[in-house]
Amino acid sequence: MQNLPDLIQHLNEKSRNLKQEMAKVIIGQDEVISQMLTALFAGGHVLIEGVPGLAKTLTISSLAKSLSLSFSRIQFTPDLMPSDITGTDILVSNPQSGEKGFEYLKGPVFANMILADEINRTPPKTQAALLQAMQEYTVTSGNNSWKLELPFIVMATQNPIEQEGTYPLPEAQLDRFMFHIKIDYPTYEEELKIVQETTGAEKPECQPQLSASEIISLQEAIRSLPVSEHVLRYAVELVRKSRPNSPDADKEIQKWVSWGAGPRASQYLILGAKAMAAMDGRLSPAEEDVRRVAHTVLRHRILVSFAAEAEGISSTDIVNSLIK
Repeated sequence: MQNLPDLIQHLNEKSRNLKQEMAKVIIGQDEVISQMLTALFAGGHVLIEGVPGLAKTLTISSLAKSLSLSFSRIQFTPDLMPSDITGTDILVSNPQSGEKGFEYLKGPVFANMILADEINRTPPKTQAALLQAMQEYTVTSGNNSWKLELPFIVMATQNPIEQEGTYPLPEAQLDRFMFHIKIDYPTYEEELKIVQETTGAEKPECQPQLSASEIISLQEAIRSLPVSEHVLRYAVELVRKSRPNSPDADKEIQKWVSWGAGPRASQYLILGAKAMAAMDGRLSPAEEDVRRVAHTVLRHRILVSFAAEAEGISSTDIVNSLIK
């Protein structure tokens, strides 16, 4: 096994290569791509939100093509059943003996990378089919359990919950996602370039840059990075100040927040900061790295109060306030 500095240097090079590959297909979403790669190397799941037509699905499928991983796309619809995701027992007969028995037919969740497309278009019963897989990397059916092959990462897209035909994700499900990334409309120059490059005859394709074993070794290297005491304290204090019933919380937080972030947020702030530092080629994260991932880690873990909604204050505004 390579030593830690060599692995981090390798990760730095590979993250640059992945960004270059995805830039062939995705125009103007550099920050979104960087956040997706951060979650990939930190071993976390990603929820991407944006209105239809902003290349959410294309961004995830382009990342999948840039990696030598098995890939499944699940299109979430109102009539999708849990067994359509995890798999089901089917009755089969032995052609030699004629005996009949049940055999487990694995569902699309048995892949390294899952694209859960429009995850909030399906009812909570079906959304919950991913809970065990995302947390424990295991699928249970009947009396049997199957381990999922690592690396395992779920990248889900959702439409804004204000749109018709959506089912808001429960807090327990939201908390399984390391990052909540929001995609906005491109700038004028970016949109012009998108139209120029996607309406011609040439269709660029991403080439694989990393294998499953390389990703696992890089994820392990990131977890091995040392973290200074003051960075750990900064991350924990940031999360604790988001809780309205905490003695550390400001009066504004007590007024605006109904429910704050849990300990998993502190873990993801540190893991995300480690991945950010490693992608930059550094061997230890700083407080600035925690701030860089704070919005994507915290915004979906803070439930705003009615008072905040009445004043037009969002969870993003609250994270800004916490950082300041």
